[in-house]
Amino acid sequence: MDKTRKVSRKDQILQALAHMLENAPGERITTSALAKEVGVSEAALYRHFPSKAKMFEGLIEFIEDTLFSRVNLILVEEQKALQRCGNILLLLLGFCEKNPGLTRILTGDALAGEPDRLRQRVAKLFDRLETQIKQVLRDAELNEGLRPQATLNTTANMLLSVAEGRICQYVRSEFKRKPTEQWPAQWEVLETVVFR
Repeated sequence: MDKTRKVSRKDQILQALAHMLENAPGERITTSALAKEVGVSEAALYRHFPSKAKMFEGLIEFIEDTLFSRVNLILVEEQKALQRCGNILLLLLGFCEKNPGLTRILTGDALAGEPDRLRQRVAKLFDRLETQIKQVLRDAELNEGLRPQATLNTTANMLLSVAEGRICQYVRSEFKRKPTEQWPAQWEVLETVVFR
C-alpha cells in the first residue's frame, strides 16, 4: 500500500512537470516552482527523484515506452511499407500534438541547461525511430519489390526530418500550429517521391 502511494506521487510529479512544460513554453522549470505546482516541499520532490534530471529521464522513458510499443503494433497490424512509414510518422506527430509539454523535451527546448545525457537520450530515441523506418524500407525492397529513389539511409533520414520539422514548428508556434495539420496531403506528396 505504501509503495502504491509512492508510485502515485512519482506519477503526479511527472505529470505536473509535463503540464508546466506545456503551459510555460520557453521557460525553464525550477524545482521550487515544480514543488509548488505539486503542492509539496522541494525536499519531498527529492525523496522521489534524486535530481531534476531524473524527473526528465522519467518523462523520456514514458515517451520511449509509449512510442515504441505503438510502433510495434503498427508493424504487426500493417503489412505494406508505405503505410507502415506513414503510420509511424503520424504516430510521432500525433503523440507530440497530444503531449505539448513532452514535445518540448523531444525538441530539446526544455533541456537547455540540463545534463547532456538527456539530450543524448532524446537523440538516441530519434535514431531508433530512423532505424525502424530504414528497416521498413529494407523490408519493402525485399518483400514488395519497392526501391527507394535514394539510399535507405537518405530516405529514412528525409522522412524523419520532415516530421521533426513539423514538431519544431509546433513548439516554435507555442503549440498553435498543429503537427498533423495538412499532414495527409504532405504525406501523399512524400509517398510519390519515396519509391521509384
